Amino acid sequence: QVQLVESGGGLVQPGGSLRVSCAASGNIFRFNAVGWYRQAPGKERGLVARITSAGTTNYADSVKGRFTISRDSAKNTVYLQMNNLKPEDTAVYYCHGLSAGMNYWGKGTLVTVSS
Repeated sequence: QVQLVESGGGLVQPGGSLRVSCAASGNIFRFNAVGWYRQAPGKERGLVARITSAGTTNYADSVKGRFTISRDSAKNTVYLQMNNLKPEDTAVYYCHGLSAGMNYWGKGTLVTVSS
């Protein structure tokens, strides 16, 4: 059973930083790509950042220069480091993995940016 479990969400002030984690059951390289998506209330879920098994990364324009996706292969974990957070970054952040044409989702972690 493939599982992706997010952690690290919380409340942070504007301009602050937060790191969320996505722990995969088994080898992280079983996934062709692992990404972070987010969904704010009343909005559609959208891609934030993604890293492929080859290490290629891509980001949504709204987070370029502020967010960094990375992975720790030994821990089978993908991270999203979020700096200079803005209120509009408030959302539930979901981890997504693509493996052999199958999509896997975590349950999400809430990030709230507010003073």
